[in-house]
Amino acid sequence: MSFKTVIAAVTAFLVCVLAAVAPASALEPVSVTNDVDAIDLSPAVQFYSTQGDRIQIQTAPGPDGIVRRIEVRAKEAGANPNWIGFALANTTDEQIDRILVAPHFRLVGSGLVWPDLGASRIADITPSQGFRPEREDANDADVFRITLDPGSRITFVAELRTAKLPQLYLWDPDAYKDKINSLTLYKGIVMGIAGLLALFLTIAFVVKGTAMFPAAAALAWAVLAYLAIDFGFLHKILAIQADGDRTWRAGAEAIFSATLLVFLFAYLNLNRWHVRYSYVLAAWLVALCALVGLAVVDAPVAAGVARISIATLAAVGLLIIIYLAAYGYDRAVMLIPTWTLLLAWVVAAGMTITGHLTNDLVQPALTGGLVLVVMLIGFTVMQHAFAGGAFAPGLMSDTERKALALTGSGDIVWDWDVPADKIYVSPEADQLLAVKRGTLDGPASRWLELVHVLDRDRFRTALDAVIDQRRGRVSQDFRIRSGDGHYRWLSLKARPVVGSDGEVVRCVGVIADVTEQKTAQERLLHDAVHDNLTGLPNRELFMDRLEAALAFARQAPEARPALILLDIDRYKKINDSVGLAVGDSILLTVARRLSRLLKPRDSVARISGDQFGLIVMSEHDPAQISAFAETIRRTLRTPVAVADREIFLTASIGVVLIDGEGGIRAEEALKDAEIAMYHAKKHGGDRIEVFRPAMRSDQPDRLALEADLRRAIERDEIKVLYQPIVRLEDRTIAGFEALVRWDHPRLGRMSPRDFIPVAEDSGLIVDLGLSVLDKTTRQLVTWQRLVESDPPIFASVNVSSRQLLRHDLIHDLKGVLSRSAVAPGSLKLEITESLVMENPEYAAQMLIQVRDLGAGLSMDDFGTGYSSLAYLQRFPFDTIKIDQSFVRQNGSGARPVILRSIIAMAHDLGMDVVAEGAETDADAAELFALGCEYAQGYAFGEPMTAEEARRLIAGPVRLRA
Repeated sequence: MSFKTVIAAVTAFLVCVLAAVAPASALEPVSVTNDVDAIDLSPAVQFYSTQGDRIQIQTAPGPDGIVRRIEVRAKEAGANPNWIGFALANTTDEQIDRILVAPHFRLVGSGLVWPDLGASRIADITPSQGFRPEREDANDADVFRITLDPGSRITFVAELRTAKLPQLYLWDPDAYKDKINSLTLYKGIVMGIAGLLALFLTIAFVVKGTAMFPAAAALAWAVLAYLAIDFGFLHKILAIQADGDRTWRAGAEAIFSATLLVFLFAYLNLNRWHVRYSYVLAAWLVALCALVGLAVVDAPVAAGVARISIATLAAVGLLIIIYLAAYGYDRAVMLIPTWTLLLAWVVAAGMTITGHLTNDLVQPALTGGLVLVVMLIGFTVMQHAFAGGAFAPGLMSDTERKALALTGSGDIVWDWDVPADKIYVSPEADQLLAVKRGTLDGPASRWLELVHVLDRDRFRTALDAVIDQRRGRVSQDFRIRSGDGHYRWLSLKARPVVGSDGEVVRCVGVIADVTEQKTAQERLLHDAVHDNLTGLPNRELFMDRLEAALAFARQAPEARPALILLDIDRYKKINDSVGLAVGDSILLTVARRLSRLLKPRDSVARISGDQFGLIVMSEHDPAQISAFAETIRRTLRTPVAVADREIFLTASIGVVLIDGEGGIRAEEALKDAEIAMYHAKKHGGDRIEVFRPAMRSDQPDRLALEADLRRAIERDEIKVLYQPIVRLEDRTIAGFEALVRWDHPRLGRMSPRDFIPVAEDSGLIVDLGLSVLDKTTRQLVTWQRLVESDPPIFASVNVSSRQLLRHDLIHDLKGVLSRSAVAPGSLKLEITESLVMENPEYAAQMLIQVRDLGAGLSMDDFGTGYSSLAYLQRFPFDTIKIDQSFVRQNGSGARPVILRSIIAMAHDLGMDVVAEGAETDADAAELFALGCEYAQGYAFGEPMTAEEARRLIAGPVRLRA
């Protein structure tokens, strides 16, 4: 193989390697002529990236058409820079000198997130031929002078310091100089305006230190600082390096956002509207101040957050301004045009940094627009300051200040010229009273004609007093007639003015309209002694009138007043069934009916709830008073029409005939009427009872009864009796129902109907129920040990509403069951239908927990309440007790048909049935035939003691004939 063949093979191999490293296509040269001042080279630039400190690229074809390859090394060995390449062609016959310009910062396309904040772009430029371009000094761009020989085609390879090259222009030196000079002039004008504006607002802040002035001044200084950085003036002052202004630019944008936020907050005085705005401001400012520190570490991140903050503040600020302007806030209304222009500037800036606006004039226009926005903000602040007289502090005299205070108070000036006897009032008084202008001006006698007759003497006396005594003050509230004939309350406060001769020459003061205050006072006084529903006198006013009637009876023995107290029967049930609104309508109807029956000397009041009291002074004969009470009873029986239904009312009425010689007090008379009224209710209601002294012995003192009951529970004096429940299949004892009895030391044995309500109202029912539950459980254990049966003997204990609705019921039941080892399910809690339906959701939860503890559940008096089958399936009852009204035979000797249905339904639900009210053997046999498992009644025995019950369970039960 020859030497030439080897050389050819090596050359071919190197060409293949280089082709793999560099692009295959050659650069297209850009034609440069003398008649073009500037050429944008950005579209002709090709970017290259290498893995080392050198690059080889193909040149543009030379004049001879040959494409060559050049290799360029980086300025620093071992570096890995980015590269660009472009080619220029001089198609003229003259040598051309041009300026290659790559700006450090360009707002167009800089970006919103991690923006490009500028830096030196080109480190060095290497031509394919000729001399290396010379770098010229410039603070805001990389500038190189390039010389192109006639007819030459030169490829330039530039080493980049950054990955981005925002723009690359080829300028004619003279044209570029003219552009720099014009921009410098423009920048100088803009900077001068911004500086003067900042200085002016600072002086305004010194003169008037309101919050809006320092905020506006700070915003102006922030804009001035940003312009100094953007225009390159800061480089000349601080000698900043080419890449150092990135930190300053990011910090300036963060400070601009912070000052704009402070201005909006201070100008609109947002802390006046809500304190939360202060918290938002504080958090926002802390974040922006942190951005200033972040700019030193990571300038692009800080600038990106600051730009987002400016856009957010412009949008949110406009919404706040429009919202406050809608409520008539003057400051917000004045700021709308300026802030709208600011928002437009932000939109334009956003379109610029995202690359949607690319014109070279956009960036200078935005800087000028920013100064214009700040200028308008300054004008807005000054306009508000001049409109509010902010630049006239300390120039107001004391007299002017008092006049302004009087105008601000809204009071009316009242001036009485005493020697001339002429009164002058402000025109506002004529408008207030709806009279012609000048009606109130004139002598004092004209005023006295308009003053209410009841206030006239008092008003005249007050004026005469200050004139005679030559000192003091007038402070009077009086009524004066308005143009429509109604009276308004005015309050006059005036002082006399004494002349040099010691006589009163004027009496000057102010008048205020106090009609609303007087009306409110009268309303409060009325409401204090009247019922707010019916408008009738309440208990306090009624007792006062009753005391007055009794005093009158003591002075005039022939006057025998009567006290009538009535209570609507079953009102609580009516109210529960028809609702509170209809219940109130019923009370209003009763009040109107009673009011129509009264004569002028009589009085009616709503004592409390559904109780009404009447004082009858027009009748003295007991027979007439009784007839009047009967009229009341019949009147109340008239049905009340509500919607499409009629409600029939009855009342229990108590009457007290008062003898003036008895010396009875109002409280005692009312108590006697209550005794008579409760006596009528006790006998079925819808009746009239005249009080007799013997009734007092029939009414046990409720407080004393409560105290006796409390002692009886503490001393364990409450007895528990047990009524048998028989299994009808074999007539053996299946269980017992626990019943409480109380042998009162004075009143004898009391029925549960007499003391259970007292126990429920006083809260003693909880202790009483727990005591009965504990005694029954211990006794049940004894019975179960005595007789073993399957199922075991059970015991039922009644539960009241106060016990069921207590959260401690589960805890109490758990304690009772843990102390006594009864068979599961043998201790049954009896609960009535109506009690469960008071709160079905809560009752269902409680009953499930009771069942889970091992106690049985029996629904008592089934059929007398709601009898809701839907709820019956939800409640975990295992036994139903049928009320005796369904067990007893009707007038034809047959039992109610529904009895068979109830028993069948209970069996379908898996429940046992206990029938109450079995009185004979025939009852027991028929109940067993119907499928009833258990029965309870006097046929099997009356309530008995625990010992009697123990003897009874040993053998079969003998039924009564």
